Amino acid sequence: MKSDVREAAVPVENTERRKSFLSYLGPAFITSALVIGPGSLTLNSKIGALFGTRLIWVLALAVIFMMVYTEMSTRIGLASKASFIEVIRNKWGRPAALLIGIGAFLVTASFQAGNALGSGLAAASITGMSTNFWIMAVTVIGVGFLFTKQFYKLLEKLMLGLILLMLISFACTVVLTRPSFKDLAAGFIPIIPEGSLPLIIALTATSFSIVGACYQSYLVQEKNWVIGQLKNSQRETYLGIFILGLLSLMLMLSAAAILKPKGLIVNSASEMGAALEPLYGNWATFMFMLGLFGASFSSLMGNATIGGSILSDGLGYGSRLTSKSVRALILLVMIFGSAVGIFFGSAPIALIIFAQAITIVIVPFIAIAILSVANDEKTMGPLKNTLLKNVIGFAGLIVLILLAINNVVSLFK
Repeated sequence: MKSDVREAAVPVENTERRKSFLSYLGPAFITSALVIGPGSLTLNSKIGALFGTRLIWVLALAVIFMMVYTEMSTRIGLASKASFIEVIRNKWGRPAALLIGIGAFLVTASFQAGNALGSGLAAASITGMSTNFWIMAVTVIGVGFLFTKQFYKLLEKLMLGLILLMLISFACTVVLTRPSFKDLAAGFIPIIPEGSLPLIIALTATSFSIVGACYQSYLVQEKNWVIGQLKNSQRETYLGIFILGLLSLMLMLSAAAILKPKGLIVNSASEMGAALEPLYGNWATFMFMLGLFGASFSSLMGNATIGGSILSDGLGYGSRLTSKSVRALILLVMIFGSAVGIFFGSAPIALIIFAQAITIVIVPFIAIAILSVANDEKTMGPLKNTLLKNVIGFAGLIVLILLAINNVVSLFK
């Protein structure tokens, strides 16, 4: 029987010497850019303003789960000749593949309106032009990126640049505010302050994106990585997700140091922008809007790419970004988000409820699928999960199931 495991083009040690680590930066940064969206910026600012550093432990746990699932997905992309959904189709049949493809598409499409609105609001605040104009403009820019010949390379560079912009701004702010190391260390002790449970749930769901983790295997195959590049690809994965957590942490620390003493509870973008005042002074809101635009536009592009690619693969049309069907479905997600943003001005309640209902079914199922494939010796060969990865993976699955149960309870209140 022919093995499903991809053969390494060259031995591991030769590959590791031949290419510098910098050449591997990309996939996990795209995943991080997807997760660090307008909702994440708002949520981390609000948590810091209300609870200071006391919920850092939640962020740390969510990032650990995200790291493990994204790293599993990296190994799946390296080990398998087929895409993730093709592997699922062979294991569990066409209905399971369709469920993941359609579910991922609906989840990304449902939350795309927030990315379009965030991009439009940020650009409008900077230029003084209307939000709707900028929603249409950023969509056109996104489409322009989509139909370039080197779409993946441009996407990779764009995400890396936007992440670095936010990282530098928040890092400088944290240095200037000089947060208490004692408070920082205390934040890793699990406590649940009164009234914080809804924000804990939201922070976990925002930072632990199983759909984003799943797409990592596609990005690895898009770069044509092989088993011989395992060590560097794992480092890139851990670094990319670590930076995701670091960005969220620095934003939380900035809000705790600047917004909490002022009693601001983050009801507007200008209040969030006040967290950058130690670095930018009167330009703080302007610079925050640049960061908001970066977060929103990167999520708009990454979110649409994931939804379109996974749906195309679920339908059996492949997942490569050069494919016309993939690009058409990515375009559909972009247009859907922009249309909702323009016509409703915010995500309608019905759409949010629909997204929650889809998430209840699809997110735990994708996690189970990733765990199943990562433990399949026929597919993974020597890259099969270790005991430690399984322990953390199953703990993450339990968290996702609890989040799904919470969504069920919320829907029927």
